[in-house]
Amino acid sequence: MSGYATHEVTNQPDELVDFNAYETDAALRATIEVFGAGWAHERLHACGARVGSAHVQDLARTANRCVPELHTHDRFGHRIDMVEFSPAWHDLMRMIRLDGVHALGWTETRPGGHVARAGLSYLWAQGEAGVGCPAVMTFAALAALRHQPEVLAKYQDKILSPGYDPRPLPPDQKTALGVAMALTEKQGGSDLRQTQSIATPAGDGTWRLSGHKWFFSVPTSDLFLTLARAPGGVSCFLAQGWRDDASRNFLLLQRLKDKCGNRSNASAEVEFRGLEAVMLGEEGHGIRLVLEMAHLTRLECALGSAALMRQAVALAIHHASQRRAFGRRLIEQPLMANVLADLALESEAALWLAMRAAAALDAAARDDTARVLNRLLAPLVKYFICKRAPVVAAEAMECHGGNGYIEEDVLARLYRDAPVNGLWEGSGNIICLDVLRALARAPEAAELLRAEISLAAGQHQALDAWLRAPLPAPLEHNARRLSEHLALGLAASLLLRHAPPEISAAFCASRLNGAAGMTFGTLPEGVNTRALLRRAAVAAAD
Repeated sequence: MSGYATHEVTNQPDELVDFNAYETDAALRATIEVFGAGWAHERLHACGARVGSAHVQDLARTANRCVPELHTHDRFGHRIDMVEFSPAWHDLMRMIRLDGVHALGWTETRPGGHVARAGLSYLWAQGEAGVGCPAVMTFAALAALRHQPEVLAKYQDKILSPGYDPRPLPPDQKTALGVAMALTEKQGGSDLRQTQSIATPAGDGTWRLSGHKWFFSVPTSDLFLTLARAPGGVSCFLAQGWRDDASRNFLLLQRLKDKCGNRSNASAEVEFRGLEAVMLGEEGHGIRLVLEMAHLTRLECALGSAALMRQAVALAIHHASQRRAFGRRLIEQPLMANVLADLALESEAALWLAMRAAAALDAAARDDTARVLNRLLAPLVKYFICKRAPVVAAEAMECHGGNGYIEEDVLARLYRDAPVNGLWEGSGNIICLDVLRALARAPEAAELLRAEISLAAGQHQALDAWLRAPLPAPLEHNARRLSEHLALGLAASLLLRHAPPEISAAFCASRLNGAAGMTFGTLPEGVNTRALLRRAAVAAAD
């Protein structure tokens, strides 16, 4: 209506949409090349265009607004135990399956398969992190199913299928399958030894499970892995969501968790009432088998947190490149440039750490050194990166001012999502104790990691000093300090060997030399902030 507006809207940045999240990420492209997955550039390019599109960003916004709803009964009073997801969720699930985030590490036989899959996962975590949970659970479940070859043969093709079939049907009537995990209980949390659910043999080779689970993400999955106490101890079981006669398996969804973040994805509390299941692996060895999967999902937590940091930093730089205050663009103001460059530095270091762990996973089956490093690096990078993500998200939100604190802004969602990867698959203390276990069980691990870090010896005095210093003692009360120390040394070495010199020099000076303060925006004098910002920006930030 003519004359309706009272003022002209100016000085508001446009949305960061319709860009290629892969092609505009120089650091990601470098990691893919360095760690042997250059053959996947075309696939990553297509994925990057998809997740950076306005369409996917709109779907993500809708999926987080229209959260899953639990329907315990149909309108006739029949118990159905179903969860209704937004159509946007299903669209996103179709896309992430088509991109192979749930499968590529297994379906690609040439070196670099796990690295390429990690790159796809990193990109999709910037599209919508909620669909990453069912994708990685499906991916990690193959590690458990390999312990039961006949079960693997029965389901593998449909699990690895690029299709998506959300229909509530038994597996033999589906075109594609998703796999979930229902492990923790009220009394135990991360201490799976406290599992109280009971498994009773049915006499026909199957088992009947009774008990409860405190967190069951994506409870509409076709298959799920769970733990229960058999006569021989805590064991791992595989159950179908729907029995072969198309009836719901014997589980009751009690409620959906009202989570702080990750709201597009459903997490439920569930009761087993004679759940039909088959045992995987040896009786009494269930926790050991579950930890094989957790090793993969912990790496995914690191990738997801690194991706969240990348998205938050890109949004902050984009905002500061267009927003003006006190006569200049925000990015032209030295203190804001220091903050943004510091955030960009943290983000790139996290990416190199996560992708180095993915490379170790990729090579573990072919190389003993990689196998030992793989066991150490997954918990190490999960701890460090997941601890950094929430503070990066908070600082990036502050760069947006009040605009970043409203739910219409992506930063609000990232801020709520940021802590989750630090909680899932073992919180900080659990993960640091796992670092200690990895060092204790393979005493050569520390020397192998030190040898890797030493590849950059002589390139910066701060890293040389790090190499001369003794490691913090591997004692329980010291576990966080040791984990942080090792992560910083590895990050510095990776950046010195593979990143532009202005990046590595700034990291060593600020993180190893102690020349920076405790908050972002305290990089020392002499850091080339313009170069750091140009590398991290989706569009040139001059």
